[in-house]
Amino acid sequence: MIETFREEASRTREECIAEVARIMRVRAMGPAPLACVRTYGCQQNVADGEKIKGQLEQMGFSFTGDEEEADLILFNTCAVREHAEDRVFGNVGALKNVKRRHPSVLIAVCGCMMEQEHVAERMKKSFPFVNLVFGTHVIHKLPQLLFQTVTDSCRVFERGDESEDSTIVEGLPVHRDGSFKAFLTVMYGCNNFCSYCVVPYVRGRERSREPDAVLKEFRGLVEAGYKDITLLGQNVNSYGKTLSRRVGFSELLRLLDGVEGDYRIRFMTSHPKDATKELIDTIAQGRHICHHLHLPFQSGSDRVLKQMNRGYTREKYLELVRYAKEKIPDLSLTSDVIVGFPGETYADFLETVSLVEEVGFTSLYTFLYSPRIGTRAASMPDPVPSEEKSKWFRELLEAQEKIAAARCGSAVGTVQRVLVEERNRKTGLLAGRTGGNVIVEFDGADDRIGSFCRVRVTAARNWILKGVLLPEA
Repeated sequence: MIETFREEASRTREECIAEVARIMRVRAMGPAPLACVRTYGCQQNVADGEKIKGQLEQMGFSFTGDEEEADLILFNTCAVREHAEDRVFGNVGALKNVKRRHPSVLIAVCGCMMEQEHVAERMKKSFPFVNLVFGTHVIHKLPQLLFQTVTDSCRVFERGDESEDSTIVEGLPVHRDGSFKAFLTVMYGCNNFCSYCVVPYVRGRERSREPDAVLKEFRGLVEAGYKDITLLGQNVNSYGKTLSRRVGFSELLRLLDGVEGDYRIRFMTSHPKDATKELIDTIAQGRHICHHLHLPFQSGSDRVLKQMNRGYTREKYLELVRYAKEKIPDLSLTSDVIVGFPGETYADFLETVSLVEEVGFTSLYTFLYSPRIGTRAASMPDPVPSEEKSKWFRELLEAQEKIAAARCGSAVGTVQRVLVEERNRKTGLLAGRTGGNVIVEFDGADDRIGSFCRVRVTAARNWILKGVLLPEA
């Protein structure tokens, strides 16, 4: 059994790509081997999955959603919450029967979960039918890893080390899942070490891509017709701190916003301690930057924020929100909230509810606290029973539903510019999003999908607007 990757000096990346393609064609006994790639988790995982698929495409793979017909099954995993990990373990376990029916199928598991030593060990001991396990730092080595797997007929395990923690590999091929919406990673890793979060341990320290590389990829997306481009980073407004020539995130936004074309720029995720008035001004002055800011506050209690190691106070957060609303009156604010952090009291929780009511978020991503092995919060006293936390959680959802309904109701009668994304199978209506990231449904032809349309809002529900398509201006 090979437990770490041994790159053979005699084999270049290109040679590995060619040899894997040859071997897999023979094994598949068809025109092209098929890969079934499943990605769990955040937008960064999706972006990683597109790079994985791009490399597989280089090696001659086509793609399928059916595990039964695949020659390679690859799970790209998320470690942010316990539920996500349990789901992965359950789904990987189910592949045992697939392997029994199709002994030649290769099974690979990668991503954030695999950068955790205890998870990698469990994968090694409990899932012997898994052929390849690798972490987030070595995605660029996929051709060499697969070459070793298929030529040595052994199990291969590869996780990142300190030297790869600071590495950014440019030029990897990307197989994009969509034709008009795209993710563009501008930085990797995180230096914040929030006490509940495993990201710095599985994604490594902050490192930013050079602005010229980001601009080149961005131009390519615009030229290819992409209409909605989301800039990604674990803490995107820390961009530039590791560059030799300091270029901040606001400067990068202005640089990209200057590219000619008909498109929108979004970005995820902003940390309140690094979000600045300059960033708000840049959004307000931009031609293509969405008037949408995802700004996770996590808790409305200063005591809990300190325990979370968030680096800001309730008032500091609200000060930035007030400034943003003043500069961008139609700003759509969304956020993340954790309910039931260790030691949180009901009084602390009510401060979260009051902050939600004061800000008036368009929508919230709400989570019950999930302990992560290796984080400081995992060892903190946590006396509140899960049943009580669930009760708080429902109370928060009810408060946000009222706010969302009022916000959506205020949009009735307005005209929105909507990027049409799909046809809703249940309603039969076209569905798209406003610049504020609100879903709008309306009647129209399929040829509208992938284009911008003007829609007059005629009705509103808690999370979705209804409207009628207007003729082009």
